[in-house]
Amino acid sequence: MKPLYVAATGQHVGKTTSTLGLVTNIVEHGYNVGYCKPVGQQHLYVEGQMIDKDVTLFSQILGFKIDGSLHSPVVMARGVTQRYIDDPSQFQFRENIIRASVELKGQHEMVVYEGTGHPGVGSVADVSNADVAKLLGANVLMIVEGGIGSTIDKLTMSIAQFQRYEIPIVGVIVNKVIPEKIKDVEYYVGKKLKTLGLDLMGVLPFDKRLSFPMMETVTAAIKGTVLFNNDQLDNRVEDIVAGSLVAINEFNNFKNILLVVSSKRLDEAIEKVKLISSLKNLSKTPISGVIITGDGRHTSGTNVSENFKNYIEEHQIPVIATDLDTYGSVVKISRIEVKINTRTPWKTQRAIELIRENVNVDAILEKLKD
Repeated sequence: MKPLYVAATGQHVGKTTSTLGLVTNIVEHGYNVGYCKPVGQQHLYVEGQMIDKDVTLFSQILGFKIDGSLHSPVVMARGVTQRYIDDPSQFQFRENIIRASVELKGQHEMVVYEGTGHPGVGSVADVSNADVAKLLGANVLMIVEGGIGSTIDKLTMSIAQFQRYEIPIVGVIVNKVIPEKIKDVEYYVGKKLKTLGLDLMGVLPFDKRLSFPMMETVTAAIKGTVLFNNDQLDNRVEDIVAGSLVAINEFNNFKNILLVVSSKRLDEAIEKVKLISSLKNLSKTPISGVIITGDGRHTSGTNVSENFKNYIEEHQIPVIATDLDTYGSVVKISRIEVKINTRTPWKTQRAIELIRENVNVDAILEKLKD
């Protein structure tokens, strides 16, 4: 099988989520699949190895032992670009990528490579997505965010980077499409792609569950301080309710709600939550976290009532304090770009389901046969 390079028109398009779903579904087709992130940016250290953070997720899913030289051969850490421009000879990026590909090809029937950012990322060090795909002799699958006009515009600009190297493009997946618009996107984007000599391999509906952040992510976004239940920051957030508006008709759902409230309204808000829980016969609290807001400049006092303490300890609810006021906190949280990772297993499972239900994996594999 020819190697597959999963590229995207930009950041936050859903490349890692799509790659994860693809890899898992290809394995279900009976193939021994290898994974590599040839050029990484956001990194961490595992057993002394600096690797792209996405590698840990795929290691968990595919069950391989991480070897940075194979699974993350190039990491563009801070300062690398300047040093490369000063003296390219001190780096062996292309050689490292080739060495990894040769070894992975010997170990697996098929290797899936995950790109980084938009097609031009890495150009500064001569390892753009197009450069790397050419180097690997890979076929490209493009991921683009949903829509019609803007989707085609972004796609046309992006595929030009690969076409100039005559890199085969096996098809396109359109991600994060509003469910009511799926038929229109399938028809019009599919029709336009045919004029470009490309195949539409699937349209994935926008799934709100994949955009749910964890309390840890929320805490970082608002630069908050954990006051209680630090060990519960894995709690997910499915909705946000301001304390001043807590009422039964303000709750879109009754689980995993983030309560954002000033210290002055804290007890009032909790009493309303208790009442709602009672009226709805909820078996557990609908609150997954509480943000105690400040005035925009200073954090509110962290003194809370015994009534509040008892409630959050009983239900093990993480509580965060921030300098931001309620409005500023909600804005910051709403702008969070959520990434799939090892601590969000529900997202992993949903990504697999979305690809299985909406992408023609058989057609992709058929194009990759030697």
